[in-house]
Amino acid sequence: MSLDLDRFPRLALVPHPTPIQPLNGLSSALGAALNGVRLFMKRDDIAYVGGGGNKLRKLEFLLGAARSDGADTVITVGALQSNHARLTAAAAARENFACELFLTRTVPRTDPDYTGNGNRFLDDLFGASVHELAGDADSLAAAEARAAALRAEGRRVQVFPSGGSSAVGSLGYAACAEEIVAQSEAMGVTFAHIITANGSAGTHAGLAAGLFAMGRDPKLAKSYAVLATQGQAEAETLAKANATLALLKPGATLDPSDVVVDGSHRGPGYGIPTDAMREAVRLIARTEGVLLDPVYSGKAFAGLLHDIRAGHYRPGDAVLFLMTGGVPGLFASPSAFAEG
Repeated sequence: MSLDLDRFPRLALVPHPTPIQPLNGLSSALGAALNGVRLFMKRDDIAYVGGGGNKLRKLEFLLGAARSDGADTVITVGALQSNHARLTAAAAARENFACELFLTRTVPRTDPDYTGNGNRFLDDLFGASVHELAGDADSLAAAEARAAALRAEGRRVQVFPSGGSSAVGSLGYAACAEEIVAQSEAMGVTFAHIITANGSAGTHAGLAAGLFAMGRDPKLAKSYAVLATQGQAEAETLAKANATLALLKPGATLDPSDVVVDGSHRGPGYGIPTDAMREAVRLIARTEGVLLDPVYSGKAFAGLLHDIRAGHYRPGDAVLFLMTGGVPGLFASPSAFAEG
């Protein structure tokens, strides 16, 4: 069934549908270790705006609502190397919103690559006003205080949460679920699993809500937690999925068993490299010419590789990896990939 998403205000920021490609080079390199699994990648890193990435799908609905409400300014929050902050700045520039970012030093790094390169460099290039905060600061409270001050001056301000992962933002990945179903039918391929990273939980939440609202199994979507612990990520994903589902199909709810999150590949913490992430990033780069990022997709793909090698998927399963972007993060972390 159709999700009837035209009833929600939306701006066009993504070239729909984003392509799905078979990972033939990687499959050849893995050989027998693939255990007969068929691997595909959905390229949500390809987009018109800001270098691409999954946050643009959320921003289509978030900025659509802001435009509908007459906003002239958007404010959001994130870590210093936030992909969401970078894409909010880029999309705001394209759509003529003023943009302010409240960024926390969540990751314990002070080197110039991290503090001034990658996404942080692009925030300035896109013209956003950036406020840097300590790692333990309440960035959302600071953003709301700034919004109140701007409103007192007569400005019309919208504040977006971390990752754009509100119910409205997660509609972007309900739309993506609908897009994947249509593509799979056109390809003649039934995906047994849709795999992604889980940071602020909105991507997985939107996929699960969208699948359920279409009468599909929400457990087709599985995520690897890269920010919160597994239990925290499961709870947050369920709550956001149900909030999104309330917009799509009022009265319907997902159960805890409908949300599948794996927390075993997070490593020591958010944004801290792991050996498995390094291997995954290098392997995809050298077999497919595709760039994963070190914080989200790199760890999620490391989890997928581990589970394939461990025989967790059945021979013949078609597995779709949702590539969520974040490539500028590589340029903030060259030391993590130093050879030798």
